[in-house]
Amino acid sequence: AKNLAGARVMRFDQFGNLWLSRTSEGAITLLEIQDGKVTDQNDVFRGLQKPHGLAFDPERGLQLYIAEENRVWRVATYSDDEGEELLALPSGGGHFTRTIGFGPDKKLYISVGSSCNVCHESDERRAAILRYDPQTGKSETFARGLRNAVFFIWDAAGKMWATEMGRDWLGDNLPPDELDIIEEGRNYGWPICYGKNVHDGDFDHNTYIRAPCQEPFEAGSFIDIPAHSAPLGLAFIPDEPGWPADYRHDLLLAYHGSWNRSFPTGYKVVRFKFDERGNYEGVEDFITGWLTPEGALGRPVGIVIRGGVMYLSDDKAGVIYKIVPPRR
Repeated sequence: AKNLAGARVMRFDQFGNLWLSRTSEGAITLLEIQDGKVTDQNDVFRGLQKPHGLAFDPERGLQLYIAEENRVWRVATYSDDEGEELLALPSGGGHFTRTIGFGPDKKLYISVGSSCNVCHESDERRAAILRYDPQTGKSETFARGLRNAVFFIWDAAGKMWATEMGRDWLGDNLPPDELDIIEEGRNYGWPICYGKNVHDGDFDHNTYIRAPCQEPFEAGSFIDIPAHSAPLGLAFIPDEPGWPADYRHDLLLAYHGSWNRSFPTGYKVVRFKFDERGNYEGVEDFITGWLTPEGALGRPVGIVIRGGVMYLSDDKAGVIYKIVPPRR
C-alpha cells in the first residue's frame, strides 16, 4: 500500500483488514484487503492529536482502542459509535507517541515517553509503561525509568519486550539504545543510568551511599543497540510454515534511523538471533537500502507478522511493505 504519509502502527481486525495510525497526519486509516491485496483505503478518523497506538480488545474483537498523545479511547468499528474516552494521559513537551497493547492478562499497557531529553519527571506517569484494567477503569505504573519505549510486544512465554531510545547529546556513540525485557515494578534507570547500568555522570552529579545503577535497584538493558539507531517496531518470527527453520523464534526489529549523528546510522531492519533455548547469539542485517549517499529513501517503523507474511510500515516513504518468505 502507498500514499500513507506518516504510517506507524498496524493492527489487523478479525476480517483481515488493516488499521493504521498515521501520527503526523492525525488520522487512523482502514485498508480493506481481499485476496492479499488492498482494495480500498480510507481515513476513518481524522483530526486526532498525534494518534499512535492501536489495539483490538481480546474479548470484543471489533472494539478498537486508540491512543492519542493526551488520551486513550475506544470505539466499535464498522458502526456509528462515536467512541468513549477511557483514560487521560500526560501530554505536552518531549515525546508524544503513546503505544498500547493488550497483555496476556487482558489488561491494556500504555507506553508514555519522557517530557524531555534528560530530566527528573514531576509526573510519574511519564517515562513509564502504565497498566489499565478495562474492567475496573483503574490504572497504575507497571514499570518506570524508560525514557521512550515506543514499541513493545510479548513473546510466547508471556515475557514483555520493549525497544528503548537513549538520550541525546552525549556524542555519536553514547548512550546505547536498548532492547529491554520489562518486568513489573522494575526501574530501568533513566535518567541516571543507561545501557547495562552505566551511570550518566554527565547529568547526575549526586553523591550516593551505594553505587548508583546496579541490581536490584535499577535494571540494565538486555541487549545494547548502537546509539541513535532509534529502535521501534519488533516482532518474533513464529514457528509456522513459510519461514526458514533457522529464522523461527528470532526477533526482527526496525531501526528508524538517526537524526543527530555525524554519520547517519540505522534505517534498516535487523534480525536478533536466538538458539532453541532462547540464548542470544548475535545480530545481523535483514533489510537495508533505505539510506543512500543522497539521503534516506524511507524510515521503517512497525512490524506485524501474520499468516507467515511480514508487514512493515514506513512513515517517511508513506508505504507498507509486504515481505513474503521463500516458498519451498
